[in-house]
Amino acid sequence: MVSLLCLLQVRGCATGPELARELEVSERTVARDVLALAEAGVPVYAERGRAGGYRLLGGYRSKLTGLHRREAEALFLSGVPGAAVEMGLGEAVEAARRKTAAALAPPFQDAPERVGQRFHLDAPRWFREAETPAALAEIGRAVWGDLRITADYRRGDRVVRRELEPHGLVLKAGTWYLAARCDGRFRTYRVDRFAEVAAGEEFARDETFDLAEFWERTAEEFARSLLTLDVEIRLSPTGLRRLRFAIDAAAVDGAEARAGEPDEHGWVRTTFKAESQQVAFSQILALGPEAEVLVPEALRQDLARAAERFAALYR
Repeated sequence: MVSLLCLLQVRGCATGPELARELEVSERTVARDVLALAEAGVPVYAERGRAGGYRLLGGYRSKLTGLHRREAEALFLSGVPGAAVEMGLGEAVEAARRKTAAALAPPFQDAPERVGQRFHLDAPRWFREAETPAALAEIGRAVWGDLRITADYRRGDRVVRRELEPHGLVLKAGTWYLAARCDGRFRTYRVDRFAEVAAGEEFARDETFDLAEFWERTAEEFARSLLTLDVEIRLSPTGLRRLRFAIDAAAVDGAEARAGEPDEHGWVRTTFKAESQQVAFSQILALGPEAEVLVPEALRQDLARAAERFAALYR
């Protein structure tokens, strides 16, 4: 009935079939709930005719005051409907949006449509099939309810049993991660690696835990832990400009800061860290003749052989 009231506040007038479709109930249920609202003191009435339907008398509404247009639009922009649906909260989010829209003053009631036509979040990376992890809904329920979970988690080729206190969920480039306390320490887990999840009793949440700060620190540490190979290179002015588009973001700032003075041809020397020789090979190859590897020698030889093959191919 609250959703029915909110829809009438937003639309001004709506027919029984329209309300039934929107609320996924029967027209008889709509008629019964309208009658119940009227008996509760809400001035709702039915208007007959081609332009008829259910209406609220005299612009009746419960107003949400203090919001300007930009604030109202920012409120709707803050939601991520796709992620909410994956967590099993789609119905709750839609109800909240409907109630908020109904409470806005008439000049601002187009905020949801304006935002929807101006911003769309597409989280997954290109060329990747987006899949919702089977355990996400249950984990989401545990996160919102501060419930312990017992889970089977895949690590490599084996499955381990974990007792976790889930504190938060993160959606990164289409992949879901769980931040949870295990044996007194906070760790991250990929949600798609959970085989079985069962929610248990409520736990005492660590109120000092900051999800955004934890994720930022963890993601940075993880990115840096992958960069184990030191590569020394010479770069042309063009190569130096293109460097940040070729190597890992975690290595860019350091490489640019370590760049020496240009030689008589404008080339500079610097070093950067790469995940492996194979990854570094692909990164340097993207810079073409604008970069020359100096160290390690094995990488230099790999690129020399590739250059010979290129020359033969295009000769």
